[in-house]
Amino acid sequence: MPHACSAPPFRAVLFGLSGCLVDFGARMLPRALLECTGKAPSSAAPPAEALHQCLGRNAADEERQAFERTLTELAARYGDPTPGALDALAQLQRSRTPWTWLDELPEPASAALSSRLPDTVRCERPALRPWPTPDACLHALIGLGVDSLEGCLLVSGDPRLLRSGLNAGLWTVGLAASGPLCGLSPVAWHAMDTPERDRVRAQATLALYRCGAHSVIDHLAELGPCLTDLANRRARGEKP
Repeated sequence: MPHACSAPPFRAVLFGLSGCLVDFGARMLPRALLECTGKAPSSAAPPAEALHQCLGRNAADEERQAFERTLTELAARYGDPTPGALDALAQLQRSRTPWTWLDELPEPASAALSSRLPDTVRCERPALRPWPTPDACLHALIGLGVDSLEGCLLVSGDPRLLRSGLNAGLWTVGLAASGPLCGLSPVAWHAMDTPERDRVRAQATLALYRCGAHSVIDHLAELGPCLTDLANRRARGEKP
């Protein structure tokens, strides 16, 4: 009988915020844009750039301030943890694996959106190049006190953030159902008939694998077995 691989633990785990730990479907930003401009963004972009896209011009100071206020106000509606998020974080805390989350929202909005999550290390966000550059991932790992990229992992449903993790040399897990590629509330997701849900899931899964994700799951309730599989791949010598 072949011996099982000794799976090494992950050194640190980074998560997306919206569409990963909270805000199933990453619906808060599109909703804020719709309320402020009457339009939804045509493509994935940081909040300020998405506002520019919807307006078709640079936002005036009053428009930008109103947009940021709307994001913060909506956080109470969209801040519920996603399925499995709190259990996943509790497991990391029990194993003393450092973790934190990343996002591109204005600071008041991200603070409000994350208010139902356990405390973690959060360092000041300097002016960094936007995703998909590796800057935000590397800055977060430095803030966690990580001294090597070996065995570091990023979990997100956002293709831009996944590419950021890949550019930083991290293992990556994509989230198909809870991320922005599906963009549905939990109620809408479960209300779909099975063939349609499978079709939408397959499209999102394929898109995340095309981004380079090393594994894809629906949401964080499936993270445990996924981490075991990735750890075994590491033990066999696979590199991200």
